[in-house]
Amino acid sequence: MRRDSQKRPVLEAVGDASKFDRLVHERLRLGILSVLTVNETLTFNELKKLLDTSDGNLSVHARKLEEAGYVSCSKSFDGRMPRTEYRLTVAGRRALDRYLNHMEALIQAMREK
Repeated sequence: MRRDSQKRPVLEAVGDASKFDRLVHERLRLGILSVLTVNETLTFNELKKLLDTSDGNLSVHARKLEEAGYVSCSKSFDGRMPRTEYRLTVAGRRALDRYLNHMEALIQAMREK
């Protein structure tokens, strides 16, 4: 009984767990959203260097964010070289804000214990 009463304030503080955006929570996707928050646009190569990841890994995670509408992707050519640029969307900014608020509430609830 006592154990449940200890958990309840933490659960109330973080709200409905189904609202936790697991898409954002993954480390590399959180990194992509975070760096795009402070940079208007970044190229594929800039993201790859900043996040210290491989082409394939970045491509998979960026595509998931794009499919969710959290980032937009534009492709062009710089001379003969392909250029892929990413930008955070309004929906992506909202998703990141919700995620951060959720995590802050969890941290606060745990510190109050």
